[in-house]
Amino acid sequence: MKTNSVWTLSEVSGGKIHPVSFELLAWGRSLADDLKVSLCAVVLGNEICSEALQSLIQSGADEVLVVDDPALANILVKPHANTLKTLVDTFEPQIFLAAATTTGRTLMPYLSILVKAGLTADCTGLEIEPETQLLLQTRPAIGGNIMATIKTPTSRPQMATVRPKSKQALPKDLTRTGEIIWQSVPESCFATSVEQIEFLPNETDAASIEEAEVIVAGGRAVKAANNFALLQQLADLLGGTIGASRVPVDFGWQPYPRQIGLSGKTISPQLYVACGISGSIQHLAGIQTAEKIVAINKDPDAQIFQVADLGIVGDLFEILPALIDELNTNLT
Repeated sequence: MKTNSVWTLSEVSGGKIHPVSFELLAWGRSLADDLKVSLCAVVLGNEICSEALQSLIQSGADEVLVVDDPALANILVKPHANTLKTLVDTFEPQIFLAAATTTGRTLMPYLSILVKAGLTADCTGLEIEPETQLLLQTRPAIGGNIMATIKTPTSRPQMATVRPKSKQALPKDLTRTGEIIWQSVPESCFATSVEQIEFLPNETDAASIEEAEVIVAGGRAVKAANNFALLQQLADLLGGTIGASRVPVDFGWQPYPRQIGLSGKTISPQLYVACGISGSIQHLAGIQTAEKIVAINKDPDAQIFQVADLGIVGDLFEILPALIDELNTNLT
């Protein structure tokens, strides 16, 4: 196992590798090649199948570092972060990347404190500065109004979380070879003051909002929970799912996993339709990497129109039925 390498944190669910892990490898591969070092995918979990680990090598990893233990079956912050700290202390990577998902946003800040390193969150760009060989970490700042580039000149590893869907995974190369390293850590790593009673997976479509290609989202102007049925009709026609700004979630109209923005999910769909969303700074920060944004709002001065590719000024309760009728006509 080489030191001074580039690491990515692979996410595991039910023994399978989450797709965002392969996007991270695409980021890591580019950085490792520029630095002329190895790329290592770190995997924590339980009963991880060898085929899943091999897929990480086929997708760009030179090494796969695995800690497999029942205590790591589901995410608990202390056991996972303590395990990662032990690995970092042992192998001394120079860069450690994770996805800006619930897992990455939970573990990486805790780990950064344990290893006394900096962390740049929600990056949309990563590259190596030729003169210094430092990691340049670019992310939206001030509500997305500027792009800030951050360097970590002294602390190691240089740590960052990357927004999902900000880079495509590399094509799998079935001929690639690499090393799978099964690593043990002290039992003390698994100590925690939290008792896990039960794990209940989210079985609604809200769980997949970060991976959705099309999202139809509603804000305060939707007015009531039952009015989201109108948005659901449009989402179904477009093959998408439902999202929401903070107000509908606070009012109980939509579950929290559907909340988009700084206090919710960061999304990167091909199409984002914002219905009755004014466009607060916090909300805009969560949709910056959407490919196309369509905004429907009665207020012509709504902030959302400043980032929209297509803006429609009008009442969503008039526009959405007409749009749904038009799509039904053209799709049947």
